[in-house]
Amino acid sequence: MMRLLESTKTHKKGRSAGGTIFSIILHSLIVFLAVFATARAGTRKAEKVETKVNFVQVKKEPPPPPKKEPPPPPKEAPKPKAPKVVDVPVLPKEVPVAPAQGFKVIPPAVTIPTSIPTVDLSKALTNENDFSGKGVAGGSSSGTKGGTGTDGDTGKDAGADHGPYMEFQVEKAVEKIGGPAPEYPPSLKANGVEGEVLAQFVVNESGRYESGTLKILKSSNSAFTAAVKDALPGMKFSAAQIGGRKVSQLVQMPFRFNITH
Repeated sequence: MMRLLESTKTHKKGRSAGGTIFSIILHSLIVFLAVFATARAGTRKAEKVETKVNFVQVKKEPPPPPKKEPPPPPKEAPKPKAPKVVDVPVLPKEVPVAPAQGFKVIPPAVTIPTSIPTVDLSKALTNENDFSGKGVAGGSSSGTKGGTGTDGDTGKDAGADHGPYMEFQVEKAVEKIGGPAPEYPPSLKANGVEGEVLAQFVVNESGRYESGTLKILKSSNSAFTAAVKDALPGMKFSAAQIGGRKVSQLVQMPFRFNITH
């Protein structure tokens, strides 16, 4: 009996140990499956999460308008240079040399004839139009308005008191035909200095420089000017002409001083 009880106890103890091991294995398996299922569920849930991204276009602010730079101050217009004054002689009005338009005046007799001259009664002694009383006394009906001549004079002339003509007013202009040229100043020539002088003067009817009419319009050196002044009185020119008559002319002539090699 005692053996049976002891045997039974030993059997129960061995059964209890096996059950314990089985229980441990079962619980471990349950825990493993629970952990695995949880991890799997978390993975699947993480896989199913979708992130929706909306791209919103940010409204760009317009750039600020460019700053307008103030306009530069207007440039002052260059002052016009004063024109070079050139003395131009005033030409008198052309005076016609012809009988004046008017009426004749019978002059008083200076000498009393002692004999009666022969009279041609077939010809008119006077022209009634010449005694109309209109116009200039001493003229004639067929005369020229403004004329200063006498009967028989024809054509027009400007008069002997006319000043020098300009080149465009004459038929044949003045030309240099002889005489010494201005002497090159030795000091300027030695230093290789070149220059020019623009002179204005009158050439008279004799083809000579009219003393006192020289005017220097432009000069690069005073020594060149002095050389021109010294040479002008000895120069010879062909006088200007109008209708074959020699007249004086105002001349502008350049004198160049160049060193020839």
